[in-house]
Amino acid sequence: MAFCSSCGGNIADGAAFCPQCGKGQGAAAGGAGAAQSGLAENVAGGLSYVFGWLTGIIFLLIDKRPSVRFHAAQSIVVFGALHIIQIVCGYIFGFGFLFGGHASMGTWAIAGLISTVIGLACLVLWILLMVKAFQGEKFRVPVAADFADKLAGK
Repeated sequence: MAFCSSCGGNIADGAAFCPQCGKGQGAAAGGAGAAQSGLAENVAGGLSYVFGWLTGIIFLLIDKRPSVRFHAAQSIVVFGALHIIQIVCGYIFGFGFLFGGHASMGTWAIAGLISTVIGLACLVLWILLMVKAFQGEKFRVPVAADFADKLAGK
């Protein structure tokens, strides 16, 4: 199945025009597995997770295929949220010391524990999401997938 180079809609292999938006397809409609990024769909989906939310933004902007857009949007949502949580934890536990606050050893232990748990969650999700995408599977992170669907334009 090929996809429109403009709207991302499904078109028949070899079709000259998209039935949804009417844009001419030229040679782009001939490749069933490759579109704007020039990569197979599973490779583009997997690569959208490589550098977290950054590669998610890149693939969301350059690739119109629905599966790739979902993986890119899920990468943005999951790793963007985890990055924000790490920044907020850094502000909460780090700036109190900089502005004259005195942190007890228990506070530093909690901060280290939270940072470690978030880091492990990032690592596990990163590996899981990349492996599933490279295998061509659409693994949905429970809460993030709903936001990713909205961001991807479903």
